[in-house]
Amino acid sequence: MEVDATGAGGNDAMDVDQEQARASDKIFEDLLEKAKDLETTNPEKAVVEYKAIIHGDVDDPTAKGREQAIYALAEFFAKQRKADELSKLSKELRPLFGELPKAKTAKIVRTLIDVLAKIPDAKDVQIEMIRDCIDWCKGEKRTFLRLRVETRLSSLLLEESKYVEALDLLTKLLTEVKKLDDKLLLVEIYLIECRTQYSIQNLPKAKAALTAAKTNANAIHCPPLLQAEIDLWSGVVTAREKDYRTAFSYFYEAFEAQNAADNEQKARKCLKYMLLSKIMYSRPQETKAIINGKSGLKYSGIEIDAMAAVAAAYEERSLKKFEAVLQQHKGQLADDPLVTWHLADLNETLLEQNINRILEPFSRVEIEHVAELIELPLTRTQAKLSEMILDQKLNGTLDQGVGVLIVFDKDEVRSTYDNSLKTIKNTAEVLDTLYGMAKQVA
Repeated sequence: MEVDATGAGGNDAMDVDQEQARASDKIFEDLLEKAKDLETTNPEKAVVEYKAIIHGDVDDPTAKGREQAIYALAEFFAKQRKADELSKLSKELRPLFGELPKAKTAKIVRTLIDVLAKIPDAKDVQIEMIRDCIDWCKGEKRTFLRLRVETRLSSLLLEESKYVEALDLLTKLLTEVKKLDDKLLLVEIYLIECRTQYSIQNLPKAKAALTAAKTNANAIHCPPLLQAEIDLWSGVVTAREKDYRTAFSYFYEAFEAQNAADNEQKARKCLKYMLLSKIMYSRPQETKAIINGKSGLKYSGIEIDAMAAVAAAYEERSLKKFEAVLQQHKGQLADDPLVTWHLADLNETLLEQNINRILEPFSRVEIEHVAELIELPLTRTQAKLSEMILDQKLNGTLDQGVGVLIVFDKDEVRSTYDNSLKTIKNTAEVLDTLYGMAKQVA
């Protein structure tokens, strides 16, 4: 009977706690609604109200109400594009962080950094805020949060083209995180390293970092969007190795994941790379089916239209039209280093094919005449012919004294020479074998 009485008392206490929690939530909801209404009518008063909720004396056992007020104020600063105020807020909250659980503190810090990232032209403020957070984490000995924030800093340094600083930080991070065996964080760090190494054109190290990211991702349940990022960079590295068929498969996997997550910007980027892979694989006609498909129509826009125009020009094998398209859609194509590099390579390939086709009937031709036929400036034509001769893509020589290209006939080497060399080699092997056998008998 005593047990029953105690159990009933415990239930009553639990009910009282739940009632208090509901009452507290209602108070915070009303206060937040009031502050939100002031955002349009009196922005300065709204900030004061939000800060009063955050630092107020209202009982908040779960800290849920204060947390919501912090996020609401951060979003308000982001709408107002007040990056400095948002950075200042992160410092003002530090006394409060001592009262909150570490997990909730980490969530708030990372959210504030994410919200600040939404403000355009605020990279410098964001880097300064993150460095300040790192110093605070070191002082408070919050190692896990510091490692997460430092990973974010390395990504920002990459975006700001501070490659040396980014690589130094990544090396230090890898040493620490490997000791903790946090595989999810390791995947993110290796991906940033891959991007950094790719940016400085160090492809072997970029590939090694990508392989390490895949190895760690296979050891855990990798979140779909992180796996999509791995697939995207697998496609980028594979495309650089000119394996466009495999690259298309990687880009398709990344596109499917981003499309499922309704991440419009990244899905469109993956779709653009899919079209680029088809063009570089010399199958520009297949881009029409992708663009006119359900997914293609969903993400149609100026970037996709630019890739369609490039595919149409390449399909016609017209160098003049191809270069005109590149110039016309320069804004959409030049912003992406990957697209720029591959299209520049394709442009050179198309130019070489056109030159070889034009030179077929000639054994001696004026360089100026070649420039007229290909419809390019004389200086560029001459430079390209020199490059092709040096790369042994064109068997000829330039007589610049008279401005003439002399094309040599291809030397027809008879197969008799190769066959004779093979016969001599085989005979030598037979004689060596017989000599060995004779030595054993003797």
